[in-house]
Amino acid sequence: MSNIQQALKERILVLDGAMGTMLQAYKFTEEDFRGERFKDYPTPLQGNNDLLSITQPEAIKTIHAKYFEAGADIVETNTFSGTTIAMADYQMEEFVYELNYESAKIAKEVADEFSVKEPHKPRFVAGSIGPTNRTASMSPDVNDPGYRAVTFDELRIAYKQQVEALVDGGVDLLLVETVFDTLNAKAALFAIEQVKSEQGIDIPIMLSGTITDASGRTLSGQTAEAFLISVSHIPLLSIGFNCALGANLLQPHLEAIANKTDFAISAHPNAGLPNAFGEYDETPEEMGAQIEEYLKKNLINIIGGCCGTSPEHIRFIADIAAKYKPRTVISSEAGIS
Repeated sequence: MSNIQQALKERILVLDGAMGTMLQAYKFTEEDFRGERFKDYPTPLQGNNDLLSITQPEAIKTIHAKYFEAGADIVETNTFSGTTIAMADYQMEEFVYELNYESAKIAKEVADEFSVKEPHKPRFVAGSIGPTNRTASMSPDVNDPGYRAVTFDELRIAYKQQVEALVDGGVDLLLVETVFDTLNAKAALFAIEQVKSEQGIDIPIMLSGTITDASGRTLSGQTAEAFLISVSHIPLLSIGFNCALGANLLQPHLEAIANKTDFAISAHPNAGLPNAFGEYDETPEEMGAQIEEYLKKNLINIIGGCCGTSPEHIRFIADIAAKYKPRTVISSEAGIS
């Protein structure tokens, strides 16, 4: 497990790009999502990308391989919606363990193949833990501000099941990502600590929030610095931000935390902001130039891409990252002002 800490000291690590962007290119139909096994399932399944780890495993394997070939050190499992809470949309709660386990197993197989081929560059698998489609600290009903669609304990139980399956499937680290509500993240972190304690393991944790708009805050109202402070009691491998913004708009928020923590700093921004059709137009060259600014300013230890990014984006980013030394961790004496 300490391999990744060692790699972080040696170089800037590259995370993969978007799974969804790659899957869209396959144009999978309802029948493709169902496969033979779920042919007669009573609810529509198209759009349930996590299910493809069971019904279209070769596609998932190919996508992981393309990102590794492009220079990624870490790929994320295809489990962004892998909780009973998110899977309730498809009435597939009972398959959550299997979805996570199979996704982890597929990614780990590909990572091991590349690590054997290139032993000087070990590859890692991050178990992707998304935010769910509920928020624990805000009401979804404007007329009832005290109402909550989910409790902390419901989140903790759901996350714990996901974490156990990812760990059983062989992930090297866990990535709690796209955090828009820190209370949700705290439930995930609590669940991870429970699993670590019960199983006597010490698995590294990456945590990645999302700044939702120009206000510079998460959806639940925290600034970048407040987000950092509220999770710093957990021994994290890294903290950072992903999604919602392009690389240039994300930079000030990375600057806000980079000199206030001795955790590694990660970023995987979108390929710019979506156009009127919800598509991302930023080229690898455009995105790479913006990310190079992070590297010049010594902000980053782990860099990758989120929505709209492809292996071409990751290849370009990996080439740039190779020219720079990783962010040197500020001693904790700097503290958080």
